[in-house]
Amino acid sequence: MAEMNKEEVLEEQVTAEAEDTTEEVAEETAEAEVQTENEEEQTSEAEEGADEPKKGLFNKKKEKKKDKKDEQIEDLTDRLKRQMAEFENFRKRTEKEKSQMYDMGAKAIVEKVLPVIDNFERGLAAVPEENAEDPFVDGMNKIYKQMMTVLEEAGVKPIEAVGVEFNPDFHNAVMHIEDENLGENVIAEEFQKGYTYRDTVVRHSMVKVAN
Repeated sequence: MAEMNKEEVLEEQVTAEAEDTTEEVAEETAEAEVQTENEEEQTSEAEEGADEPKKGLFNKKKEKKKDKKDEQIEDLTDRLKRQMAEFENFRKRTEKEKSQMYDMGAKAIVEKVLPVIDNFERGLAAVPEENAEDPFVDGMNKIYKQMMTVLEEAGVKPIEAVGVEFNPDFHNAVMHIEDENLGENVIAEEFQKGYTYRDTVVRHSMVKVAN
C-alpha cells in the first residue's frame, strides 16, 4: 500500500507539472499573439505616416507655379494659332475678292460682245430665203454658231422669253397687249435677247407682255 501511495504521489506531481507547463505555453502564445497584433498596428501606422508626406509633396507639386519656359511656350503657341487663323481668313477673303474681280471683268467683256451678236442675228434674219444656201451666208451662220458655243462654254446663256411668264428679274417689259390666245402675264414677243453670265443678269430681255 505504501508503494502504491508513492506511485500515486508521483503521478500527481507529473500531472501538476504538465498542467503548469501547458498554462505557461498558453500564456506565452497569448503574449506572442498580442505582440504580433501590436507590431502590425505599428507597421500600419508607420505606412500611413509615410503616405501622408508623399501626398503632401504631390499637392505641393500641383500648387507649384508653372515654369517660365512653359508659360513662354504656351504664349507663343497661342500667338501662332491666332496668326494662322488670321492668315486663313485673309486667304479666303482674297480668293473671294479675286473671284469677284474676275466675274466683273468677264461681265464687262460680255456686255461689249453682245451688240456684235445682235448684229449677226439681224444680218442673218434679213437674208432672203432664196439666198439661205449661199456660201457666204452659210459661213456667217457658222461663225455665229461658233461664237454662241464659245460664250456658252464661258457661262453666258440667253434668257428664255417668248411663251414664258414675265419675270422682272430677267425681263424688261416695254409693251403690253391683250391677246385671248395667251395666258395672263405671258411674254408675246421679244425685241432684244437678254443674257446671263453664270448667275448674274448681264442684260435683261426687252419684251412685249400679254394680258
